[in-house]
Amino acid sequence: MILVTGGAGFIGSHICVELLEEGYEVVVIDHLSNSQKTSLDRVQDITGRTLTFYEFDLLDRSKLERVFTEHDIEAVIHLAGFKAVNESVDMPLTYYHNNLTATFVLLEVMNQFNVKTMIFSSSATVYGKPAYNPITEDFPTSATNPYGRTKLMIEDILHDLMKSDPDWSISVLRYFNPIGAHPSGKIGEAPNGTPNNLMPYITKVAVGHYKELNVFGDDYPTVDGTGVRDYIHVVDLARGHLKALYKAVTETGYETYNLGTGEGYSVLQLVKAFEKASGQPIPYRILDRRVGDVAECYSNPAKAERRLGWRAEKTIEDMCLDSWRWREKNPNGYATMTT
Repeated sequence: MILVTGGAGFIGSHICVELLEEGYEVVVIDHLSNSQKTSLDRVQDITGRTLTFYEFDLLDRSKLERVFTEHDIEAVIHLAGFKAVNESVDMPLTYYHNNLTATFVLLEVMNQFNVKTMIFSSSATVYGKPAYNPITEDFPTSATNPYGRTKLMIEDILHDLMKSDPDWSISVLRYFNPIGAHPSGKIGEAPNGTPNNLMPYITKVAVGHYKELNVFGDDYPTVDGTGVRDYIHVVDLARGHLKALYKAVTETGYETYNLGTGEGYSVLQLVKAFEKASGQPIPYRILDRRVGDVAECYSNPAKAERRLGWRAEKTIEDMCLDSWRWREKNPNGYATMTT
């Protein structure tokens, strides 16, 4: 049985689909601060299988202990945490308390119940401002905001934990830029409020929720002056977690893996790909660069292919088509769905 913290979110719901379809029993803990339980209802609809859901905060140790008492947990996929970069700058104490303390509680309870296999959801933000691309896992780490620092701190904590007790098996997955949605159109990215990420903003322009897309900077040394990022389909990303899980349950140690495609696309290249896939025009306006943004950031995912047997398979066209299918069927996220 696999415990997924934050399993009702964008990435977590797609991981649950893959786990259930592989025959795993799944337990989800999520306090639904930036997600909806409807996503898990749809996960069960997609897979034809059931999962067990608990709504509470990981900071509640007694409830967490009860989950471990009632279920034979084999491994934990830890995604729970606040994740908005700009918000983390405005609310650093909230981010440090939530992301770090919840992880402490989780690790202590795992240790208490002798569950020592974890797949941790990290981020390419731990690479800070890359001096070169593509980025490999041995690139120096740093962070430019409190959100990124919480990821980096947790990575250090997990590494120290494994060194203190070699029975632990920990895989740290550094995501690049997840977009797309399940091909069914039943689950996808549905952030509360104004999206912090590019694709959900594009899709909201496409359905008329916003007049235009704001593009921050067109004077970077890139193919068209806009920032270049490594976009990965969320289904590929979810499958990367299963590959990491297969390996983690068979051997101990600590490993980090980049999960990306190894290709960079500019903001305007993504906009054009989305327009082609959806048939919807995406008007945009150019604004000044944002502080802290970098010109290019894309991965070298060779280690994940070599060690896990994983590589991203879906194209930028797939990512755009599935993102549009999700938004067209669910213009207001999980609040409504059209057939």
